[in-house]
Formats: sequence, structure tokens, C-alpha cells
Amino acid sequence: MKIAVLGGDGFCGWPATLHLSDLDHDVLVVDNLSRRRIDEELGASSLTPIASVEERLAAWEEVSGRQVRFARLDVAQDYDGLVALLLAERPDAVIHFAEQRAAPYSMKSPAHKRYTVDNNTNATHNVLCALVETGLDAHLVHLGTMGVYGYGTAGMKIPEGYLDVEVSTDEGDRVQQQILYPTNPGSIYHMTKCLDQQLFAYYAKNDALRITDLHQGIIWGTHTDQTLRDERLINRFDYDGDYGTVLNRFLMQAAVGYPLTVHGTGGQTRAFIHIRDMVRCVQIALENPPARGDRVKIFNQMTQTHRVRDLAELIARISDASVELVPNPRHEAAENELFVRNDTFLDLGLEPTLLQEGLLMEVEDVARRYADRADLDKIPATSVWTKEQQPGVPPSRTPVEQTA
Repeated sequence: MKIAVLGGDGFCGWPATLHLSDLDHDVLVVDNLSRRRIDEELGASSLTPIASVEERLAAWEEVSGRQVRFARLDVAQDYDGLVALLLAERPDAVIHFAEQRAAPYSMKSPAHKRYTVDNNTNATHNVLCALVETGLDAHLVHLGTMGVYGYGTAGMKIPEGYLDVEVSTDEGDRVQQQILYPTNPGSIYHMTKCLDQQLFAYYAKNDALRITDLHQGIIWGTHTDQTLRDERLINRFDYDGDYGTVLNRFLMQAAVGYPLTVHGTGGQTRAFIHIRDMVRCVQIALENPPARGDRVKIFNQMTQTHRVRDLAELIARISDASVELVPNPRHEAAENELFVRNDTFLDLGLEPTLLQEGLLMEVEDVARRYADRADLDKIPATSVWTKEQQPGVPPSRTPVEQTA
């Protein structure tokens, strides 16, 4: 299969690229390297050393004998370039990772909010519009988020995208319908994923595009079978307050002797998935596309739910770390339950990588190995969801407006 991976240099895109290449697919990475520029803006690089994209690709060819090609393109800004690329390559599938992925980053300032909406929504719509214009029957697989549902389930398991409802007509009849599960975004980032979902529904209905939307939980872990083969292939390990995912952040903090920072009460329940399962889920989605004319296929891409304070207590116990409650920068409930259905991936053969002490220690070992690269000043979360704006003081301007 010929596959274009948009955003293939990123945290999820890179290991997915290598996994698919290792399965002998013809893979093209398409990226504008914006995540690397954001590193420069934040002054917070990955804990693990990330080689240049050219070094990464050369290393992969060296250790695997397989070639992954690269095209530098801004999918959100260069629509004509995207159309030309699709016509030249004619991929069988397009995997869409080309979105700014951090909720805290999206809430840093008015500039970051606007950048996230402009980049994410334009990227998604450009891809959809380009597939229609080129006439390609390529399967679009998009990495979404469990966050489109919000948090809290009214005592029921969140279904995979669609909700069964019953409505009463004016004549008193009762009609069964299935609708998209109501969205409830918790940040500007999550809002863009909700907008994506509406765009997908429209283009599947109007233009018969074949689309799969993966509503993913929080990723933990560092290694896949492919990234282990050479240090030049290592994946990102973000630990800063904007891009670091909660479980990896805890493990990094334990490794460097920093208190585990639990926001608020730590009563938030979240969905999680190991990075090895993420790449396997992308593979399964590609191997099970919807038919032309079908509605969007939606998978809940998660394997477990955990309460944040429970994770902190587990890691504190196995790592002899301390736990520190800090103010919650997010505008969210202090406590929530979360129940999620993930039957589709399980039925299609996913064997979940569950939370195990050995795997937790593996991640902590990675953090210890690169502890000298850690900047402890970058650990605290500084992006907040609500701010009291002083009268007469304009919103802060940030470098993102120049680098986006």
C-alpha cells in the first residue's frame, strides 16, 4: 500500500511511519517541521535527543533496508502544493497527524488559540478538499482525541462515535436514530478536533470520501519495536508543561527526583494507550477501511482508564517519589468518572498493552538515561485556561505568530 503520513515527523507520526514501513508499505512523510520550531519557541526540547529528519530517514534505511521518502510541505497553508503532491504520488491511504496536538499550548495566549484553529482546521479541510478535487479514492485515517466527548458519561460507556437516541414526533410516534455523540471540548485544541468531526461527516455524506477517525486516549511509553533499533530513531519524550503527557511526565519527574505534580485533586479520570498499541491501531484501521459511501468509521483508540492521582500514587510507590498537589491550570471538574467502549479494535485483534510496573520502569529508565538534558524550569504547567485580564493591558504577543 502507498501511504502518505501527514505530520510523520511528530510524536505519533514518526513511530507510526516506521511501523508501517516495517510492514513493507511504501511510506511518504509529509511535514512542515512545525513541532521542531515550537521546541525553539518554548525553549523546551525533547528529553530524548531527536535527530534531523534526514538523519532519521537515513538511519531507518540503514537498519531496515527500507526507504521512507520525505516531502516538506505545510498542509494547512499550501493547498496547491498538497494537490500537486497527491496527484504525483496517488496514495492509497492518507494518515492525518498534521495538527498541533497540545491542549495547554492551545490555551497559552490569543495567538496560540488562533494558530491552533487556523492550523488544525485548515489542514483538515485542505486534505478533504484536495481528495475531492484530485478524485483520488484514498482512505483518510485521522488521529483525533477522546477529548471530543468531554469527560463524564452519565453512568454509561461512551460509544464509538455514535449515540442511539429515540425521539418523539409531533404525531406521537417514537423514532430510533443514531447521531454523532454530542461533543464537549475542554480546550481550543479539543474544539478543533470537534470541528474535524463535523467536516468528516459532511465530506463522507456529500462526496463519499472514505474516512476513519481515531478518538485516541493519552499516550504513554516511549519505545516501539522500530524506534529501539537505533538511537537515531528514538521518539520524542516531551516532559514540559505544554506537551508532556501526564504519565510520561510523572515517570520523568520520578527519574530526576522532582515531586510528581498532580493538578488539583488529581481526581480526573482519563483514557490511556501505550505507544506500541497506537501504531498497531493505525495499522488495523488501514486494513479495515469503510466502503465508499459509508459514514465515517469511528474507533475509540484507548485501552484503559485511570484516575490521575492513582497513577501518581503508583509511580510514587515503585519509584520512591513524592507527590505534590498543585493548582489546576485547566477549567474542568475536580473529579470525574470515565467509561469507554473500545470493542472494535479488540474485535479486530488488538491485544492491549496494559499498565505494568515493568513497562513503567522502562519509561523511567529512558528518563534517567537522558536526565542531564532535563530543564526542571520547564516542568511546571504555565498555560492556564482562564485569565483575569487587567484593564488597558493588551494580550501578550508570542513568537508563534512569526513561526506558524
